[in-house]
Amino acid sequence: MVTDAEVAIRAALAAGEEIRRRYGTPLDRVDKGGGDFATEADLAAERAVREVLRAQRPGDAVLGEEYGAAGRGTRTWLVDPLCGTLNFAANTPLVAVNVALRDGDRVTAAASADPLSGEVFWTDGTGAYLGERRLAPAAGDRLVDLNLDPPFPNGADFRVATLLTDDAFAGPWRPRVVSSSVALAWVTAGRRAGYVTDGRLRDSVHFASGIALCQAAGAVVTNLAGGEVHTGVEGLIAAADRVTHRALAGLVRRHWR
Repeated sequence: MVTDAEVAIRAALAAGEEIRRRYGTPLDRVDKGGGDFATEADLAAERAVREVLRAQRPGDAVLGEEYGAAGRGTRTWLVDPLCGTLNFAANTPLVAVNVALRDGDRVTAAASADPLSGEVFWTDGTGAYLGERRLAPAAGDRLVDLNLDPPFPNGADFRVATLLTDDAFAGPWRPRVVSSSVALAWVTAGRRAGYVTDGRLRDSVHFASGIALCQAAGAVVTNLAGGEVHTGVEGLIAAADRVTHRALAGLVRRHWR
């Protein structure tokens, strides 16, 4: 019997193969409005994920970034086939494939793959892994990734970008802007001390996998106000430990209008 985590890994790897094949080649773009677009790589990658899911879990529902919703039921696969499309289109190798299974109210299995490095981060809901190695967050070199991409549901009160102007942030921490949710997977592996983003996260194809990985690895994950994620205000603070989270949450409060 193939486990849900194995299905997520297989789906992410299938998408990754489509992405690698197209990296560095001229790509047709599909305009999605508001300056957003998909490439033929996004579309091919999501088709590859759906083929795996149809074969392995034909009774489950799917919600994908490019092809929308299909099926019904309490089990829904959340699929972001290429997170970092603009990076990819600009031949910048900072992208991810995110596949997560929400069963009822919980994400019980997920995989986030970096198709260009070949790394696959995954969880079965009990731990987070890179290949066979169990992961544990660590503040390490104190790198903190900030997501500056829209949407900004808290934009009237707080903008993540304002942290970059604060010496209290840029002094002790080393800000990075990757513009791909692969940075959330890096929190689980100790490559990032934290990750801060605005955005609507419930059933988000972009963030469901990364959040599940962080939680399974033992990282501290809250909304921007420091409350339980998916409650209260939108947005996310993921941190390697409580000390790091307390510092980042305090900086967010400092800039909240």
